[in-house]
Amino acid sequence: MFHRLPRAAAGVALVFALAGCSSSATPAPTTAPTTAAMSGSVVMIPKQINNPYFDVAFKGAQSAATALGGTLTQVGPSAADATQQIPFIQTATTQGAKAIIVSADDANAIAPALKAAMAAGIKVVGYDSSPAVGAYNVFVNQADTAGIGKGLADMACDEAPSCTGEIAVLSAAQTATNQNAWIAAMQDTLKGSKYAGLVWDGVYYGNDDPTISTQQTQAMLAAHPNLKVIVAPTTVGIVAAAQVVTSQNLIGKVFVTGLGTPMGMQAFVKSGVSPEFALWNVTDLGYLAYAVAVDLVTGQIKGNPGDTFTVPSLNGGQPYTIGADSVVVLGPPFVFNTSNIDQYVASFGF
Repeated sequence: MFHRLPRAAAGVALVFALAGCSSSATPAPTTAPTTAAMSGSVVMIPKQINNPYFDVAFKGAQSAATALGGTLTQVGPSAADATQQIPFIQTATTQGAKAIIVSADDANAIAPALKAAMAAGIKVVGYDSSPAVGAYNVFVNQADTAGIGKGLADMACDEAPSCTGEIAVLSAAQTATNQNAWIAAMQDTLKGSKYAGLVWDGVYYGNDDPTISTQQTQAMLAAHPNLKVIVAPTTVGIVAAAQVVTSQNLIGKVFVTGLGTPMGMQAFVKSGVSPEFALWNVTDLGYLAYAVAVDLVTGQIKGNPGDTFTVPSLNGGQPYTIGADSVVVLGPPFVFNTSNIDQYVASFGF
């Protein structure tokens, strides 16, 4: 479930976890009491550079590099395109990086390049959007798939008058692993009797590009004049959708919700375009991904289900446990609204 009560400043977090399929025999847990310092290079490859969401995650990873050692570089495509991610993975491999931290534009498309990196002894950490199972050592997931799906359905229900009316989704790329999983979980949730009054108008794809997301929102509104709620589980898409609703003078008639950054959505929460939306602590996501990379490189963990480790500045100092499919989860989800958004923007500036 999404947390809706204000939290102390240190707990800005929103997190969801990917419930992976069960694997074969689970080895005995190994425990790393604390993250060890390291030397060597780590390359971070987001879906696209110059994306505010990934810029914030990179800042978190930079903070971890300062605290834990190592040299961190962020490289990646200017558009969310898996074919453009592959050369960056290959270059990091040939240059002998100690670890690659990657958010997959397409889980399967980049898998061969990541497996080649792993065969060369490079540790691979997925974050935000998972590479294919077997193409990473650990995936750091920000969200529980079922939980975020239910949260998206609940926020759509909250914003649609009396939980009735047409809703549509503005996603990122058609191949985005996390987006597809969340949308599927949302659709499963919508089968419940609570949501019987909501009508599904389908999914539009903005490719995490502001221009395309704007065009797709305009097309959505033109095709569905009775639309009540746009659900955008992408930080680029949710802002684009809110801007279109505002520019078309549809405030109070069409509502926008989904996943976004507090700073990006602050004005739209206050105007009533987006009464509520959710996100996790993106800075902490980047920090945790780097910390996991360090523990893999230094041998503190193997990345096996059941491995535990501690990152003192995260999770209240309590251990993290790697789950099925070598997935570890950042923390619990959080909903932003008029009661708390100013606090978070002022405290964290993201």
